[in-house]
Amino acid sequence: MAGRDWRRLDESDVRVRPGRGSRPRSKRRPEHADAVPAMVVAVDRGRWTCAVDGDPERLATAMRARELGRTPIVVGDRVGLVGDVSGKPDTLARIVRVEERSSVLRRTADDTDPYERVVVANAEQLLIVTALADPPPRTGFIDRCLVACYAGGLQPVLCLTKADLASPDDLLARYGELDVPTLVTRHDQESEELVETVHGRVSAFVGHSGVGKSTLVNRLVPDAALATGEVSAVGKGRHTSVAAVALPLPGGNGWVIDTPGVRSFGLAHITADDIVSAFPEFTEAAEECPPGCGHLGPPEDPDCMLDEVPEKRRLPSLRRLLASRAGLET
Repeated sequence: MAGRDWRRLDESDVRVRPGRGSRPRSKRRPEHADAVPAMVVAVDRGRWTCAVDGDPERLATAMRARELGRTPIVVGDRVGLVGDVSGKPDTLARIVRVEERSSVLRRTADDTDPYERVVVANAEQLLIVTALADPPPRTGFIDRCLVACYAGGLQPVLCLTKADLASPDDLLARYGELDVPTLVTRHDQESEELVETVHGRVSAFVGHSGVGKSTLVNRLVPDAALATGEVSAVGKGRHTSVAAVALPLPGGNGWVIDTPGVRSFGLAHITADDIVSAFPEFTEAAEECPPGCGHLGPPEDPDCMLDEVPEKRRLPSLRRLLASRAGLET
């Protein structure tokens, strides 16, 4: 176009290179109306074991569909499957949809880790298993699990084990104001109350190694060790101790989600307001607090408005949870 007067050019002078069309690619994903509903019961190295239609007898191995990208899929997720859902050897379905979660249990490795890990999805309650002795109870861990429950929409249940070795009175008194359901079990006795608590529900269990969590799970699911092996065998044939696994209760009366023993429960992903929202009597006052208020009260937060609430019965417990989230000694 050298030597041509650019003032005389119009759209007819534009030359388009032949080749790939200019029409934008569609981002619409297929709806997969024929997808079969299922529940994820185990995860192992890029393969998900799913109970088709929630039936623990119909286990299918699935991969994540390409259109889902890196969408996280964890135990407890309700998903949609297409392809071969028979569960026969050497068959593979595809997860094409992940339904909205009703609850989620998250944690970080520590309070400085920006990467949050989704442990379990869609559990109705979390049983926080704590031994009364051998090992001694760690109230900081309990408090952190309570915070994660309140932030994630789960009902916490405090499950105290080894009552044949020590009295539960002190711990029951410490958490009495929070109105958290509690169970007290003994190593030498069955617990009918535990059976009733998990009946017909999806219940996750969390606790340190050695607190008796596996003993409780084995009592609820007599073939737990065998069932764990069978669930994992549908995928790659190996049960990994770093992932949760969902086990069906006898008679199909609910699910128990067993999580591996944890050393720490980081809360870097949870804000102070997330915790306060679980205490309705303080939420309105918290909105009047100055920006950045951690709601801990003096001396950390001298202008915190939670002190102005007439009903203060649960305020000490709330601030203990807030202090635990902030990494302060309580």
